[in-house]
Amino acid sequence: MNAEKFFDTLGADFYTGVPDSQLKPLCNYLIDQYGRDPMHHIIAANEGNCTALAAGYHLATGKVPVVYMQNSGEGNVINPVASLLNDKIYGIPVIFVIGWRGEPGVKDEPQHIYQGEITLQLLKDMEVESFVVDQTTTDWELQQSMDGFRANLKKGRQVAFVIKKGALVYDGKTAYANTNRILREEAIRRIVKAAGEDIIISTTGKASRELFEIREENGQSHKQDFLTVGSMGHSSSIALSVALQRPERRVWCIDGDGAALMHMGAMALIGANAPCNMVHILLNNEAHETVGGMPTVADTLDFTKIAEACRYPYAVSVKDFDMLEQELEKVKDRKQLSFVEIKCSLGSRANLGRPTTSPIENKEKFMAYVKEQK
Repeated sequence: MNAEKFFDTLGADFYTGVPDSQLKPLCNYLIDQYGRDPMHHIIAANEGNCTALAAGYHLATGKVPVVYMQNSGEGNVINPVASLLNDKIYGIPVIFVIGWRGEPGVKDEPQHIYQGEITLQLLKDMEVESFVVDQTTTDWELQQSMDGFRANLKKGRQVAFVIKKGALVYDGKTAYANTNRILREEAIRRIVKAAGEDIIISTTGKASRELFEIREENGQSHKQDFLTVGSMGHSSSIALSVALQRPERRVWCIDGDGAALMHMGAMALIGANAPCNMVHILLNNEAHETVGGMPTVADTLDFTKIAEACRYPYAVSVKDFDMLEQELEKVKDRKQLSFVEIKCSLGSRANLGRPTTSPIENKEKFMAYVKEQK
């Protein structure tokens, strides 16, 4: 189904969400149609955030908004759906558009398997009526479903279109780019070299995939790396706890701008505890690159000032490899919490692979390594 036809059938003029690879055709269409005009389209920090934005839109206009997201984001919307939108409370109508990763019977990455199994059940538990859109769904079937949904929306209830892989298409040539010069994979390669035998916690998406492949390329073990393959936005909190529990071990967190924005409160907690053995690296390419490249709001922010406001004792931003090398050498000798933002370009290798070990294997080897005396 063409994303433009899907858009027309929904009949809404306000969209907010967190990008998803299976919704890339719709996300690209929205960028081409609206860009980031906040009157019509807001790329939110997390799924709960966009659900609240949708509520505010309805309160101000009386119209029905659309929230788009990957099914992994259902956990972030449970609270606002159950305690804000539900017709037993404020009765705020919202159309959810949800990319179905980990659909039963379809091969996917391990972090999506269980989430995929419970996607429809979670919606049912939240009393959100749903309709599944696949490659065979006709324009008429979609329109009939939308017509049926309108009765629930008028009653202040929520509905959801669950989008299977390949269900939406879009022929537009949407391009995303920034002016940064540091390639993310090369930055990670230099972090690995500087970290030596230290512990590394890496964030969701391509950063963890690149870290895994760099270890393979170097002929190194993966035992010192914890790959946060799911649970976007939480790698820095994992790193904080590991650093606090093992103060004799240096812990590096390789974070991303989209992940940091998703749960920015983590930075306040890190700064308040200020473990002297933690290095917080932020790879900032100003985009949700892993799921298609849609922009974040990171291009409008100064992360070093945010880190300083959160009481990080040291924060710096680097834009070239010479400065990166200097800062990586400095943090090894600095016995205090350090924040290093690396301004990265968009893009990755076309043949970038995925981890060949399971999350359970990763966890067990990592835990054994963390327990070793250094």
